Amino acid sequence: MAGYQEEIYSTKMKHDGIFSYKDYYKFCYDWLTEEVGVGIVEKEYNEKISGNAKEIKVKWEGEKKLTDYFKFVIKVEFHILGMTNVELNQDGVKIKTNKGSIKTSVKGLLVRDYEGKFETKPFNKFLRGIYEKWVITQRIEQFQDFVAGKCDGFIEQAKAYLDLEGRK
Repeated sequence: MAGYQEEIYSTKMKHDGIFSYKDYYKFCYDWLTEEVGVGIVEKEYNEKISGNAKEIKVKWEGEKKLTDYFKFVIKVEFHILGMTNVELNQDGVKIKTNKGSIKTSVKGLLVRDYEGKFETKPFNKFLRGIYEKWVITQRIEQFQDFVAGKCDGFIEQAKAYLDLEGRK
């Protein structure tokens, strides 16, 4: 990836208990693609089975062009430990779901000059420095706030979803 990447946001959350892995995966994917507007690519998916429990690692990356100069990149990782299938009785109806520990990590990056237009010559890099320091300082701050807001919104929604699932 060309340009300059700046990590704006980084956080983790952990949930122990009841959750539907399939539904959580879909909820997170849908929220990021529909509410945030990023295209998600699954970079890694690993599953290990030990007895009746699974360990799952998933890595996603998504991006959204903000302008011809700025791009938003979000990286999401799920690490699930000790996931087992369980049956619950909800209002007299048996439902199949999962139980275990899930850690969700989110990083938000702001990429400047993502096409590398200013990277071609040393003088152009110098011009980029002047452009960013004197011309678009306020714009950079706006996009930093945008990245942090979108990432924070996602992690809050994911947390609320898992809290709701845990009350079943």
